[in-house]
Amino acid sequence: MLHETTTPDQINESPARTGDRFKQVLRNAFRSVRGHPWVFGAAMVTAALLVFTLTSYVHYYRVVGVKLKTGPFANASNIFASPKTIIPGAELSSSNLVTYLKRVGYSSSPENPVGAYVVRDGEIEVNPGPQSYFLRQPARIAFSGAKVQKLSDPATGAALEAYSLEPELITNLVDGNRERRRLVAFTEIPKVLVNAVVSVEDKRFFKHLGFDPLRLAKAAVIDLKEGRKEQGGSTITMQLARGLWLDPEKKWSRKLTEMTITAVLEQRLSKQEIFAFYANQVFLGRKETFSIHGFGEASRSFFNRDIAQLTLPQAALLAGMIQRPSFTNPLRYPERAKSRRNVVLQLMHRNGYIDAAEYAAAAQAPLGLSPAKNEDNDSAYFIALMNEELQQRVPDNSDTDSYQVYTTLDHDLQSAAVEAIRVGMPKVDKLVRQQSKDGALPQVALIAIDPKTGEVKAAVGGRDYGKSQLNHILSKRQPGSIFKPFVYAAALESSRFTPSTTVSDTPVRIVYGDQVYEPGNYHGGSHGDVTLRYALSKSLNLATVNLAQKVGYQKIVRLAKAAGLNDDIKATPSVALGSYETTPLEMAGAYTVFANEGVYVKPTFVRRIEAGDGRSVLSGSPEKHSALDPRIAFLMRDMLQEVMTSGTAAGVGRYGFRGAAAGKTGTSRDGWFAGFTPNLLCIVWVGFDDNRELDLEGAKSALPIWAEFMRRASAIMPDPGRFPAPPRGIVAVKVDPETGLLAGESCPTQRGSYFLHGTQPTETCTAHSQGFFKSILGALH
Repeated sequence: MLHETTTPDQINESPARTGDRFKQVLRNAFRSVRGHPWVFGAAMVTAALLVFTLTSYVHYYRVVGVKLKTGPFANASNIFASPKTIIPGAELSSSNLVTYLKRVGYSSSPENPVGAYVVRDGEIEVNPGPQSYFLRQPARIAFSGAKVQKLSDPATGAALEAYSLEPELITNLVDGNRERRRLVAFTEIPKVLVNAVVSVEDKRFFKHLGFDPLRLAKAAVIDLKEGRKEQGGSTITMQLARGLWLDPEKKWSRKLTEMTITAVLEQRLSKQEIFAFYANQVFLGRKETFSIHGFGEASRSFFNRDIAQLTLPQAALLAGMIQRPSFTNPLRYPERAKSRRNVVLQLMHRNGYIDAAEYAAAAQAPLGLSPAKNEDNDSAYFIALMNEELQQRVPDNSDTDSYQVYTTLDHDLQSAAVEAIRVGMPKVDKLVRQQSKDGALPQVALIAIDPKTGEVKAAVGGRDYGKSQLNHILSKRQPGSIFKPFVYAAALESSRFTPSTTVSDTPVRIVYGDQVYEPGNYHGGSHGDVTLRYALSKSLNLATVNLAQKVGYQKIVRLAKAAGLNDDIKATPSVALGSYETTPLEMAGAYTVFANEGVYVKPTFVRRIEAGDGRSVLSGSPEKHSALDPRIAFLMRDMLQEVMTSGTAAGVGRYGFRGAAAGKTGTSRDGWFAGFTPNLLCIVWVGFDDNRELDLEGAKSALPIWAEFMRRASAIMPDPGRFPAPPRGIVAVKVDPETGLLAGESCPTQRGSYFLHGTQPTETCTAHSQGFFKSILGALH
């Protein structure tokens, strides 16, 4: 009951107004005790403590208010993969689809805000909710065995060509650090877990007002006895205050602040809200390269199940990890974890939450670990690159900004990239060991993008992120021969050259400034006059350098920079052979000009970003511009296809890849391969961190990994079919591949070749005429 002098306005007054009233009371009290020194002194000390306490309370009332208004995890960004698209005929079973839908937040409840699904005989209906990534129609998915048989609109029955599923959470970034956190409401936390946590951490949690005097007294005795501040005896509310607002340094002043915040939390939140915040915030160790926060994520990470499905021994194990999560990590120290789990079970039995039989059975149960595959560890390099783009493209408005970041990552293609490297690198290691006995192993990078949109679908920056966070996708290295297409493109663009123009593949000595440049072919020797098509397909260094001299180094560099390559590339003779360093990321962007009708598209890792309040922060296409005449881009693509059929990459078929593709091998100190299909562009680099010679051609180091990835990707993605038809202004004629002239009847080999209209050869080849007439005479005799 309120005091008789309390007014309705005073009940709702702010802490600041309460403070003003309290100060007036203190002033009146001081006047009454001035004539009594001892009483006055005690009153002064008491008043000072009260003023300090009240001032601190008012301050933290506001601080906590801001935090609660924006959300306690307001500086946490959720990072999602791109939506998963399925088509009729795709390999996907109904059980696997249900598993995926559960993972992305769907359930069988129609009230689920993310979305719901309904399982029927042989089909599943998917209904996106109001919090879904999509504002779109539902879909009915019919299955035939382990494949999608049909997609249709549930309302009309109309067939759908494709359907995109909710994107999957990859990870969380909190202040730029990688975390896994799956937020849960109090109603989603099973009672068995609540009982386990309060038994071991704060058994009177639902009864006290934030402080447990008995626990605090016991902790103080231990602190005095041990001579150090262990800060034991903290209640769940105090732990929450410490975890959300305070630094980890242990000192008494921090304890006072902690107690003040605890009082505010208890006044502003219900016990259920406090427990839910705690359950989502509590640190539960690390798994490989990310930290685990909250019981929702811990349930998935250690048991691969939803928090609602936790058993008694599993709940006790998680509760037991709170005190020393690294020491009792069940993946590393199962015996420690089991011992601690059984302590929790004993406390639950003592507190009456479980009976003797339940305790005995749970204490004998195995740990039951079933750790989920760390797909986000596979994508750790991608996340690091995405975070860099995030910092550059998103305005830094405040320290409490939170975002929903929808990335371009395709989980299936990312897994294919990881597997391609896992399969391919041991083979590279074997070849390296045959040439070197020091035991050092090379590194690798793979980046795959959609050449039309620039969206990065997969990115692996090294062999193992857990062992090395050096992201080789950003490492600047000499690209070698994968740079050569820019020399040939600049030549074609000048209109002085065609794919059938001949160039000399003979030794050259170039004096440039005070330096002499004398390149050679990789395997030595020379080939005389060869066509541009042949020179590029066989990656002839001498022919390329001679061509670059005629084209002009400035034109080559101008095109390279228009294709997004860095400003360190200089107009010197060695530029023709890729001597200036670039990164795999830059090369992926540069090759879009050949795969995307001459349009450069800057690679991007982010598709869409929303702020915590739902407003759009970033969307739309990344940087793009025309860098090359689309007709020249077509001619280059055609020449790069020749590399795959008869050139340095002709062995791609032995690795199981059979699709339409264009590409280029590269060998510097490292091995490279850059290639693309009609819907996917991929760059692979292999080399040593210390820049020593790999001494392996790109065809033997990078190409096998590229082919392995593309083989897997072709089974994942819809069939891209063939490359687009020639654009207007391109003509095809039959030529002699040796001379580049129109093929005559005497030419033993004839092949179709494309040209800009008006540049096709008009002279007919006669180089084989003498041999032709000799064969005729031989036949007559």
